[in-house]
Amino acid sequence: MTDPQAIKRRPTRAVRVGNVVVGGAAPVVVQSMTNTDTADYLSTALQVVELARAGSELVRITVNTEAAAAAVPRIREHLERMGVTVPLIGDFHFNGHRLLADFPDCAQALAKYRINPGNVGHGKKRDEQFAQMIELACRYEKPVRIGVNWGSLDQDLLARMMDENAKAPAPLGTEALMRQAMVASALESAARAEALGLPGDRIILSCKVSGVQDLIALYRDLSGRCDYPLHLGLTEAGMGSKGIVASTAALAVLLQSGIGDTIRVSLTPEPGASRSQEVVVAQEILQTMGLRAFTPMVAACPGCGRTTSTLFQELAASIQDYVRGKMPDWRGEYEGVENLTLAVMGCVVNGPGESKHANIGISLPGTGEAPSAPVFEDGQKTVTLRGDHIAAEFQAIVDRYVASHYRRKLAQ
Repeated sequence: MTDPQAIKRRPTRAVRVGNVVVGGAAPVVVQSMTNTDTADYLSTALQVVELARAGSELVRITVNTEAAAAAVPRIREHLERMGVTVPLIGDFHFNGHRLLADFPDCAQALAKYRINPGNVGHGKKRDEQFAQMIELACRYEKPVRIGVNWGSLDQDLLARMMDENAKAPAPLGTEALMRQAMVASALESAARAEALGLPGDRIILSCKVSGVQDLIALYRDLSGRCDYPLHLGLTEAGMGSKGIVASTAALAVLLQSGIGDTIRVSLTPEPGASRSQEVVVAQEILQTMGLRAFTPMVAACPGCGRTTSTLFQELAASIQDYVRGKMPDWRGEYEGVENLTLAVMGCVVNGPGESKHANIGISLPGTGEAPSAPVFEDGQKTVTLRGDHIAAEFQAIVDRYVASHYRRKLAQ
């Protein structure tokens, strides 16, 4: 298991985003983004609730039209009526300067603005419109994420750097130059924001691409040149296992190096699938690295020729779903329950040993073994389960363990 003390985070400024702190000594923050039409305030509010309940600590919403900007205060009001305090981040491109100016209630309801310096205009308009957004952030005392994207890089900056590169004794290759231009865009935009009056402790930076090696190289460069908190994530991770693997490969390398203060896993959802999967993956990256704990971890046997029954697979899936479903309530009621460890093992080879290492473990019978399942609590065998109701009985044991081993939080 990774020792979290072995991962030394790079020192950064602390930026407050609503009731959440990003950077400084704060733990790495998980965030996500809605994919509803923001103008549909009810659907958007309900998806924000879903994401927040899954564990997203910041939620970004698209603000691209007048209807979307007008809906933001209604979304915030609806969330507050449901007792959801998760900060909302407004994602602005092209017309953000106008929407923030024309809809002051929107500007006030948002906890942070995301500005893409490549999409705020061109030439003189770019500088003017960027300045307008920063001035509004200053007026409403909001932090800003300056988010540079590979696919929308400031073309004037890129042209300037290409000219300079062509004259260099040893010109950079195209990809290296693009990465350098992205870092320059982020740092120059941050410097301009500070010159316009935005305090440095209200700035977060990101430089997002879709390639794993490009992302790692970019953030290594960027992190060595500033002390702003950094938001990590691939621009488009992809679907299913590809998106999960790509995000994990990139983020794990950077986090292990102490780089990154907030993360998002930008998965393309399967048709009809919950948007909250990206939150679960982000949490699991941080938890498996030992950086944070969000929900009880379930160690499960992978299966082999000794485990031809699917019993252990079904129990592992059911208990994992069960504890994740219980966590919103447990988190509010018990202190430290997210550190609970569980083991669901499939045969006698490693079953008892692995079960003893978990807070609660069960060793199910493998092929040819006696049809019994010993349960261990903190290394000691407490009961043997048999019959058709093992799953329900094991869940009841987990419930009793949580209630008896974790201190109840004081009522607010």
